[in-house]
Amino acid sequence: MRVSIVKSSNAESFYIIESVWEGGKRTTRVVEKLGTRKELEKKLDGQDVLVWAKAYAKELTAKRKAGIHESVVRFSNSRFLPLNEPQRLHGGYLFLQSLYHQLRLDDLCNQIRERYKFEYDLDSILSRLLYTRILSPSSKRASCEISRHYLEPPHFEPHHVYRALDVLAEENDWIQAELYKNSLRLADRNTKILYYDCTNYFFEINMASDDKQYGPSKQHQPRPLVQMGLFLDGSGLPLAFTLTPGNQNEQRTLRPLEERILHDFSLSKFIVCTDAGLASKANRRFNNIGDRAYVTTQSIKKLKQDLQAWALSPSGWQLSGDSTDKRYNLDKLKEKENDQRLFYKMQAITDGKLEEFLLVTFSPKYQSYQRTIREQQIQRAIKKLDNKASLKKKRPNDPARFIAAIHHTDDREVADHTMYLLDEKVIADEERFDGFYAVCTNLEGNPEDIIRINRGRWEIEQAFRTLKTEFRARPVHLSNKKRILAHFTTCFIALLIYRLLESRVNLQQQEKITGPALLSTLKDMDFLKLKNGDYVPAYTRTTITDALHDTFGFRTDTELVSKKCLRNVIMKTKRQ
Repeated sequence: MRVSIVKSSNAESFYIIESVWEGGKRTTRVVEKLGTRKELEKKLDGQDVLVWAKAYAKELTAKRKAGIHESVVRFSNSRFLPLNEPQRLHGGYLFLQSLYHQLRLDDLCNQIRERYKFEYDLDSILSRLLYTRILSPSSKRASCEISRHYLEPPHFEPHHVYRALDVLAEENDWIQAELYKNSLRLADRNTKILYYDCTNYFFEINMASDDKQYGPSKQHQPRPLVQMGLFLDGSGLPLAFTLTPGNQNEQRTLRPLEERILHDFSLSKFIVCTDAGLASKANRRFNNIGDRAYVTTQSIKKLKQDLQAWALSPSGWQLSGDSTDKRYNLDKLKEKENDQRLFYKMQAITDGKLEEFLLVTFSPKYQSYQRTIREQQIQRAIKKLDNKASLKKKRPNDPARFIAAIHHTDDREVADHTMYLLDEKVIADEERFDGFYAVCTNLEGNPEDIIRINRGRWEIEQAFRTLKTEFRARPVHLSNKKRILAHFTTCFIALLIYRLLESRVNLQQQEKITGPALLSTLKDMDFLKLKNGDYVPAYTRTTITDALHDTFGFRTDTELVSKKCLRNVIMKTKRQ
């Protein structure tokens, strides 16, 4: 830094200036205006102005070399803001950008670009689609506009995005396989256990076409659907996904995707855990080959009569965590407040050529929960008795299932009017199953291990909630088949980055930081841009922002973030 003196007919002004590179050219920038000679002479009380100014410039230079950056910027109500130039820029994406590059997604984009020989910047497009999907989920066109308010402007035009979607769809399988290999550098993935489930997404259209078909909607939407099958590993990280028409039987989606995992991911020894809806005999037989196994939910209501009687029998139960061979009778259990105990029993069964085990558990806490829910439904059913039009049963969990319609008198004659009463038989029949839960498996191991494996199924339910709620993956506003697939490809990658971020930040935390709290913090991390190119954080420093900075090894929460410091931070987030 050095002193610059600007003379005019009325005054002699002193400035501290520095040399900078802007737009590939070397130029000078005013660091601080010191004032006129007359003003400084009054302030310095006889001290030589030029000597003092040079000493001050030397002091600022020394501070800058020591990493201390101070800035003085003058604002005026007589000057307008620059036209079409945002003054508030978003920086929360920097933490996502670090994971993006550690997953080597920029390399994957460059390899694709080499294969297809296009000119647009696929890396810039994909990264912005991912960051906005996590932080500000919106349409593809809106994502382009949002990304222009990031600290780094995008390097593409909106029409490039739709061309890029076609390419991403073509390379979808390859991207998933490469992403898995690259993720092994960042996380210790538990691929010995794989969780699989399906969900569907609706479109704001009325006509079915291609993969957009009418089917049973999870959200009860009378719209065309596509179906997403998703594999998560035992660490809760997304592994692979597939997209199928909305009217396809979900049981048929598991095997093709699993075969792709066997081939492209070089995985062969694992346990597949699914819910009852995906537990077809064909799927179980497929996972009864080689080193593969399965754990799948089993409906006790659908068991054969003898097995159901055994499952609901009060005798022969063992206590989870008890190393002795003591057996318990459920009828003789003493009631405990907030009873956390879990009881189980296991039996070998043969279904055709398939030999497997039926594991049944009983939880007093789960029993209490189910009875509380049913009592609330019964109260709602009683209210429905006053509104006969609402008694048509629509769903299995509708309270109207507890109401019986009586069309005859006690003498078995046709009644003049239909009577509606609470169906005590239905209520009692449902109560028999309270607290019970069953799984089928071909594992011969410890029942405790099987119980632990099945408990992990909540992770995939949480993953679907994240996609639908936080990432707003529905409704889908695309119509082209390839672009729909590319949309879910970006959602899948965004989910992986989000899960890696969540697990990494919580690695050193005594108190877990929830996903919604983490997302809310990232969304608020904005910066105000000063005229001299420096930045002022416009967010609240919290324990969460501290955890983010500590985890990723850079800081953006000082009172002032210099242009050079921010450039170094950005460079650090792009290291692999």
